[in-house]
This record gives sequence, C-alpha cells and structure tokens, in this order.
Amino acid sequence: MFTRRALALSLVALALAGCASVPAPVSVADSIAKNPSLSTLDGLLGQAGLNATLQGSGPFTVFAPSNEAFKAVPAKTMDDLAKHPDKLKDLLTFHVVAGRLTAAEIKNSSVKTVNGAELALSKAGEFVTVEQALVQTADIAASNGVIHIIDSVLIPPPKK
Repeated sequence: MFTRRALALSLVALALAGCASVPAPVSVADSIAKNPSLSTLDGLLGQAGLNATLQGSGPFTVFAPSNEAFKAVPAKTMDDLAKHPDKLKDLLTFHVVAGRLTAAEIKNSSVKTVNGAELALSKAGEFVTVEQALVQTADIAASNGVIHIIDSVLIPPPKK
C-alpha cells in the first residue's frame, strides 16, 4: 500500500519522466534537416548558404517543397539553379516569410516573402494553398518559426 509520500514521489517521478521524453523544438533549418521528405530542400538550403539564417532568431514561416515537388522541376531548371547561386537563393527565399504563420492564421491574402516578392495565400476549410501549391503537412513547429510542407516548388516572378 502506498503512503502519501510514496504516492507523491511516484507522481513527481512520472511527471519528470514525461517531460524528459518530450523533445525540445529545434530551429527551422534543423527541423528541415531532420525530415526525410525535405532532404532535397535541406541540400539546396546548404548550397545557397541559407542554413545559418534559418537557424537564427526568426521567426520564419517556410513553405517547404517536398522531395516529390523537386522531382517535378525540369532537370534543365535544376541545373540552371545549381550554376547560378543567386537564382537559387532567390527561389528559396520566395518560400520564406518573416514571422510565424500557422495554418489557422492563414487568410485569403498576399504576404511579402524574404526575397521581396508577394506570395498569394488562400484557405478553404482545412485546405491551404500557397500560389498553386497545396499544403500537405501544416504546422511543423520549430523554435524559431513554423514549416508547412507543400506539393510543388514555387517560382518567383522575374526581378524588375
């Protein structure tokens, strides 16, 4: 039979064990790196030198194209991006918005991306779209923002 002290100690131990199993949130960059379906994006962020930025204080909202989304991009386009780091950085920063924007907060509107262009957002019920892309997995929490996995790569408008 448990005494009050033994019961209290058991409850405290159980509570502490529960806390120990909850992983601490990591940065947007680290969350992308840990997600196998975002390995292509992770590699491109490294190539463009954006990992350090996405490990910064933020907050950031990243509309992260899945590996499948990158497979749909023509090889010629991917080769061109590999040869022109400025174009790659422009494309990747078109997927990033300053501030934390959860799916529940998205409204039919436009937001300014880190690259300076406008990004059209819309919501119909539980469905969220970003330009022509559909959010497949929403609200992946990070210590410095949030990630939404999308089903296509967004192409920024030409710079003027």
